[in-house]
Amino acid sequence: MSEYTILVVEDNEEIREGIRILFGGEDYDIVEAADGEEGLRRFSEDIDLVILDIMMPGISGLKVCEEIRKRSNVPIIFLTAKAQESDKLIGLMAGGDDYLTKPFTYSELLGRVKALLRRYYVYKGKEEPEIEDEKDPGYIVKGRLKINTSYNEVYLDGSKIDLPEMEYSMLLMMMKNPGRIFSTKTLYEAVWNEPYFYVSNNTVTVHIRKLRMKIEDDPQNPKYISTVWGKGYRFNAIE
Repeated sequence: MSEYTILVVEDNEEIREGIRILFGGEDYDIVEAADGEEGLRRFSEDIDLVILDIMMPGISGLKVCEEIRKRSNVPIIFLTAKAQESDKLIGLMAGGDDYLTKPFTYSELLGRVKALLRRYYVYKGKEEPEIEDEKDPGYIVKGRLKINTSYNEVYLDGSKIDLPEMEYSMLLMMMKNPGRIFSTKTLYEAVWNEPYFYVSNNTVTVHIRKLRMKIEDDPQNPKYISTVWGKGYRFNAIE
């Protein structure tokens, strides 16, 4: 029995076939969908990762991603024929965790998938927090924010907020090290587990922006995650 099940939502049959053959050889179960509507119908709690084309007839991949995010924080990799950086950022803003621009090599896709699955399922919850609430072990508490490190849950004012894996990983790392300045390079290589390139800066910026929108009262004037110009980002130790 396969350890992981991957949903591939792609209208190009040849690409689906290539993914099916490659990942089948790696002992992954593949669930296929030829368009966005079918992709949403076939998505379930059994899916461990989604490979999602952006440009499809009917419902776009961006809309599919938004709908999946209402139900799950499962890792999502976008496939896009557009090479413009702005298109990639739109995909990340919609809730994607990573993207590949067509044409891509299947070995590169396999590497991205394995890295995301490893971060999401293998490393998830394995790190021991350096700072815990003495009255409530297993939690990191700063101001109105609380992280349950046992279940990877984040709470704001006692209400649970849903964070995709990348946002959660960045928040956890910064809350465990309040006051420390993290460069975009450090954040990217630690969270994405990949070498940093100049374009990676935009990826980090988008995820920081999305994170601020969920935890800050005024994302334009953040209290928790501040920008240290020319250096990176810092989590402020608010008590």
